[in-house]
Amino acid sequence: MSDRGGGESPAPDELPFAAPCRRLGIGAPLEWLRLGWADLRAAPRQSLCYGVVMLLLSHVITAATWLFGNIGLYLGLVSGFVFVGPWLALTLYSISRRLEEGRRVSLGRSMGDAARAVGNALVFAVILTVVFLVWARAATMVHVFFPPTEQPSWADLAPFLAVGTALGALFSAIVFAASAFSLPMLMDRRTDTVTAVVTSVNAVLRNKGAMAVWAAIIVGCVLLGAITAWLAFVALLPLIGHATWHAYRSTIDASQWPALEV
Repeated sequence: MSDRGGGESPAPDELPFAAPCRRLGIGAPLEWLRLGWADLRAAPRQSLCYGVVMLLLSHVITAATWLFGNIGLYLGLVSGFVFVGPWLALTLYSISRRLEEGRRVSLGRSMGDAARAVGNALVFAVILTVVFLVWARAATMVHVFFPPTEQPSWADLAPFLAVGTALGALFSAIVFAASAFSLPMLMDRRTDTVTAVVTSVNAVLRNKGAMAVWAAIIVGCVLLGAITAWLAFVALLPLIGHATWHAYRSTIDASQWPALEV
């Protein structure tokens, strides 16, 4: 599916505001998982190193939250999403890209590839972290709807549960739509954060069925990680990361933007 041929690049003002997307069948996420698993098996050492780092990061954030409350969560989110998360994600996408192109895969080379795209990725991570912090603050405000009685009935709890569920669904949808294809596009093409985010949101809205299945798979992996004290993340997060690259390649047509050379 390579489209990295040469040729004159269009001027920035000639490029569309968002890259076009392809229509997806509802079973497309299963194919992404299959391709992601193939990448993990082709580069197990490099992929599982990513999983181990994310496992350690998850434990650090969990411990900080347990010891220091919300401030620990906030600091963990900032350090994880802004300074660690984007670089690790881009490294994983680089592994898949190199495998796709039949090039040699190494952790050092993939991290070098990530360094070329990390600038825009950090901008995206800062924006995403702000959204998470607003989400956390909004979640604490939901307690004003909690019944004042010690043993509330289901009728008393209904407004609290309804508001909390609606708030969580809204922020989850925003984060998912903005991040589904953004970082892979920043890894693949010379583009800016706004274009990548708009492209991602457009592709999600145009493929609601397939993306709902993909979101459910991701939620399932997170739940599986939680019930295993995050240990399952060692394999699940690299799998999801590689699959995300293939999701981007099969959904987004970014050929009008020049490739980010690696």
